[in-house]
Amino acid sequence: METPSPPLPLVCVTGGGGFIGSWLVRLLLSRGYAVHATVRDPGHPKNAFLMQLEGAPANLRLIKADMLDYDTVATAFAGCEGVFHVATPVPERIVDPQKEMIEPAVKGTMNVLKASLAMKVHKLILVSSVGACIFNPDWPQDMTKDESCWSNKEFCKENENWYSLAKTEAEEIALDFGEKNGLHVNTICPALVIGPMLQHVAINTTSKVLIYIIKGGPDMINNKFFPMVDVRDVAEALLLLYDKARPSERYLCSLDLVELNDLLGIMKPMFPTYSYADKIVDVDLNIAFTSDKLKNLGWKPRKLEETLMASVKSYEKAGLLHVSDGEPCRLPFLFRMPPA
Repeated sequence: METPSPPLPLVCVTGGGGFIGSWLVRLLLSRGYAVHATVRDPGHPKNAFLMQLEGAPANLRLIKADMLDYDTVATAFAGCEGVFHVATPVPERIVDPQKEMIEPAVKGTMNVLKASLAMKVHKLILVSSVGACIFNPDWPQDMTKDESCWSNKEFCKENENWYSLAKTEAEEIALDFGEKNGLHVNTICPALVIGPMLQHVAINTTSKVLIYIIKGGPDMINNKFFPMVDVRDVAEALLLLYDKARPSERYLCSLDLVELNDLLGIMKPMFPTYSYADKIVDVDLNIAFTSDKLKNLGWKPRKLEETLMASVKSYEKAGLLHVSDGEPCRLPFLFRMPPA
């Protein structure tokens, strides 16, 4: 009689249907994990692709959960040895920042932290953002930012940078909670995440940014733009942290900064038929930072050209780069510059 195989290690990915979450689910399944993926509606067409991933029928379970509802979060984490908290609110427009961005991010993170502790989760990896690191006017202009740099929350408020404020508060709370409660918590701060999409029903915000850069439109965009990183490399980095990082460490996750004019200089010869953004504003802001800490852990990101090629091919396949006779392409609200 054959000895039954031991059960696969079980982890949970919040926001499993999202851009980063879905690539992470795909990677975890390929590496021999069983996965709980939280989604708002397991039956929604935008989540159908998840169960078509290799290994999904046997080892993936979609769980209806709302990060603001503790009981649904705890249910999703039951039996899991690890949690990757990827889900985050990104509203199209912000009318009430406290209600629409800050409270959901902070309360959702607290529910994840408390549920992880209650369900005896061994490790929690939280996806933050470079927005929680780079907006600090007190940081010396000639110094490259690293993980010791935190965004200044008052500066974020003054500039109505609500996304970065929410990410900063949530990440601070997570690391503090982990240290005080003996929970293994790590945070990762990715740059602007681009790359090929696994589904095209719901387009994520950062992909919309690159689509706008390619197609052009009426909105102003900052030349000192966010550095970029491939979504597949973010997934690899998350699993690397899970395997190797010591507790209470944060990691920046990005390629080197490329200014928008230089990015266009790379893209136009590669894809000469597109219009490209031309309303570019030069802003005096030092957002250069290093991901050496993550690279020293073993992270090996793709080259930017490879990511751009895969991104554009994905957009073309989905018909996202066709020029419409109706509404112009718009830059997502969070990334728009005020009119000159």
